[in-house]
Amino acid sequence: MSGINTRFVGTIPELYDRHLGPVIFEPYALDLARRVTIASNAPVLEVACGTGILTEQLYARLSPEIRLVATDLNEPMIDYARSRLGGLKDIEWRTADAAALPFESGSFSGVVCQFGLMFVSDKEAAFRESRRVLAKGGLFAFNVWGGFEHNPFGRIAHETIGSFFSANPPNFYLVPFGFHDPDAIRHLLKANEFDRIELNTVTLEARSPSARSFAVGLVKGNPVSLAIQERGFAFDPIVDALEAAFVRVGGDHPFRSTMQALVVTARAGSQ
Repeated sequence: MSGINTRFVGTIPELYDRHLGPVIFEPYALDLARRVTIASNAPVLEVACGTGILTEQLYARLSPEIRLVATDLNEPMIDYARSRLGGLKDIEWRTADAAALPFESGSFSGVVCQFGLMFVSDKEAAFRESRRVLAKGGLFAFNVWGGFEHNPFGRIAHETIGSFFSANPPNFYLVPFGFHDPDAIRHLLKANEFDRIELNTVTLEARSPSARSFAVGLVKGNPVSLAIQERGFAFDPIVDALEAAFVRVGGDHPFRSTMQALVVTARAGSQ
């Protein structure tokens, strides 16, 4: 897994956590964590943990006997999460690629991933690796964003940022909102020996203290900021334009809109 669209580095983790975390990630972390029911005391693996938003919810809900291993491809995200959740004991933090997990086969009772699988270029490898490290009957739980038509904030961010470029606009937002076909996901699960598959569409409210705060996060709090910088554009005019667009559709103080994700759970079948 590589490329500019997967590089959450520099100031991105802090801005991501501050401006996007409470708005779009925490609501779905609460939803996903409550679906993680683990019968054994074997460890649980979190893939693409980011700044630890889901990690915190899992830690609060899992039995104290269950060790939580939180991983991410980007070391700056791991560092930020470790610092933010430093008071939580017994979380193991590791840098790891979802398509090449550095763990023994059958060593986890659960694999959980919040909004990370969209960024893995080799989806087959990611699903295969998740199945490999799970014990039989282990839980695979993840969510992915729905399409632009169900997530207006993503569509507006993509279109507004793109309007500043006469050619070769940043394509970051096509990635997080481009992997949501239920049939394709079900096929990947079945092909990698998962069963008891459940797919649920979950619509929630995206609520930010202000349209500008949300705009700052969506311009500077993810890898689209790197593409903007590479092309020599300033952030402020883009943030201003996105703020104005958000005010028109969702108001201000607070900004409010809808968001939708596909939430998936499955169990590891016999190998």
